[in-house]
Amino acid sequence: MPGLIGRKVGMTRVFTEEARAVPVTVLEAGPCTVIQVKTPRSDGYAAVQVGFGERKLKRSTRAELGHAAKAGLEAAPRLLREFRPAEGDAYEPGQELTVGLFAAGERVRVTGVAKGRGFQGVVKRHGFKGRPASHGHPMSRNPGSMGPGTDPSRVIKGKKLPGRMGGNRKTIRNAEVVRVDPERNLLFVRGAVPGARNSYVLVRR
Repeated sequence: MPGLIGRKVGMTRVFTEEARAVPVTVLEAGPCTVIQVKTPRSDGYAAVQVGFGERKLKRSTRAELGHAAKAGLEAAPRLLREFRPAEGDAYEPGQELTVGLFAAGERVRVTGVAKGRGFQGVVKRHGFKGRPASHGHPMSRNPGSMGPGTDPSRVIKGKKLPGRMGGNRKTIRNAEVVRVDPERNLLFVRGAVPGARNSYVLVRR
């Protein structure tokens, strides 16, 4: 089955029947419209192109509006993504996909872009312990020795050093769906999901 494009609303908690608090991330998943169905014969591969949201008319090109019109839409989607369909699944342009595709207890994969942290040191970026903090150590958060000296006389590739942190694409696997709210198009996923509030995510089974 194809996945859904959603928006991260935020985090909260829900209570189980045993009165246990479960931290969840609330995702506004769908409704998504099937814009195009690609086949190996026409496009060289099989995929289902899905759209989410609506873009303002003045910010849409005629090509985007014409592409969306083939699926029966008046406005161009704000976001387009492709999913690989399962064998035997059949979809048509204009078909609407909702959170009804998922059920509580299922496991899903959630993909998003992690928050950008900028240029960070080794303590925050890689979890280094740091030097002794007592007696005013001059370099308590310094990365320390770079490695071998005489041989091979260089820093080995892959050495954990300061640098840009975050802002990359991440996927959370085997996230449990705790609750599904079809009326509000909400999906409650256990645990944290990469990305800031209002950022876009992809949800796949």
